[in-house]
Formats: sequence, C-alpha cells, structure tokens
Amino acid sequence: MSEANWPECAAVFGASGGIGAALCDVLAGEGVRVWAVSRSGEFHGDAGEQMRRRRFDLTDEGSIAEVAAEMRSDPPQLAIVASGVLTLDDGTGPERSYRQIDADAMESAFRINAIGPMLVAKHVLPLFPRDRRCVFAALSARVASIGDNRLGGWHSYRASKAALNMLLRNLALELARTHRQAVVAGLHPGTVDTGLSKPFQANLPEGQLHSPRKAAKDLLGIVRSLTPEDSGQVFDWKGEAVAP
Repeated sequence: MSEANWPECAAVFGASGGIGAALCDVLAGEGVRVWAVSRSGEFHGDAGEQMRRRRFDLTDEGSIAEVAAEMRSDPPQLAIVASGVLTLDDGTGPERSYRQIDADAMESAFRINAIGPMLVAKHVLPLFPRDRRCVFAALSARVASIGDNRLGGWHSYRASKAALNMLLRNLALELARTHRQAVVAGLHPGTVDTGLSKPFQANLPEGQLHSPRKAAKDLLGIVRSLTPEDSGQVFDWKGEAVAP
C-alpha cells in the first residue's frame, strides 16, 4: 500500500460530532472505507457506500468490544477518537475556580476524556497490522499542556486531557515493541465551530475559529505526515508539537 492510498480503512469514534463527522466525510470522499462509530449510531454527513455506521458508548467497555469485534472483518489502519467533553450534558461547564470542583463532574470528565479513549485503544490496537503503517490518534487540547498553563482554571478538562496525553505516551512506548511502524498521537484541532466550543467563541480573534471540515483536513494531513519517531507526542492543527 502506498502512502498516497493510506489508509485503506479507518475507524472514527465520535462520528456524530462536528469534527468526527467531518473526518468521516473527508476520508470517505477519498475512497477510504470508514467505520463511523457514535453514541447514536447515526451519521449526518454525506454518507455513501464507504461508511459503516455503528453504535457505541465511550463509557461502556462492552459496547466498544462489540464494535471492535466487528472490525476484525476489515481492520482499520487508522483509528481516531474524536470524542471529548468540556461542558457536561447537564450543563456543568469548566470550573473557573477550585471552589467549583465537584467530584462527580470531574469523574465524568475523566471517564470521557481519558478513560474512554484508553478503552478504545485496548480493543482496537490488537487489530492493527504489525508489518505496516498504522496510527492511533485522539483529540487532545493545548490547555492540557502543563508547561504552557498560564491561566489556570478549567481543572477537570485540563487534567483529564493531560491524563489522556500521558496514556497516549504509554501506548506509544508499548506499541513500539510489537508494531515498529505504528504511531500514537494526540491531536489539538484548534478552536473549531462545534457544540464543544460554542459557549466560548464570542471573544475569539478573527480567523481563529475553524470549520469542522478544515479541521478534519488539517488533522488528516498531520496524521499522514507523522513517523514512528513522532509517536507519543501531541501535535496542533499546524503540525507543531505541543509542550507536555
């Protein structure tokens, strides 16, 4: 398989979200066979014959295992976890102060932002070929950088994404022992016009809000440029490494 035709098959977890749907659209438009996996099992993009829709719950390991078992018939060489949460379903937003810390809300953020992607990796990485290029990626965030933290706040989101980054690093080290051409990476898409960023778009400088389709193309361009030497790092939408 040439780099121009890579991947032949991809899996996107979180396919009904803004970035996830755009990733599915772009990949399918390139002729890639796509496993479009979402909580609803629905897909609202320009679905075609390339798209296989499946339902899963990022907090339910059994549902992840079931989808991964189906994927054995056509294993992906690229898997992207495009799920994540900043504001919870009940409206609980990112904390501005330690006084707003709520144990249940923090636990929910960790389950979705850190534990969920790790469970996906647990069941999807065994499907990866050992003799060819393969990539596992998950959406991260620049605000997860400890070294770049100048403002504080957003405790649960920052900490859960920082935990994700550590887990991705662990996966990279472990996978390298058996899959020499594998890459594991975190991806920071910038500020994208999705439901996640909607409450925080008002004061953005012009040009800093990206469409989901642009974000998807940027991220796929980065994924295709990564080498095994890059494995375990986080990269932003411009392809620049984000400080740990």
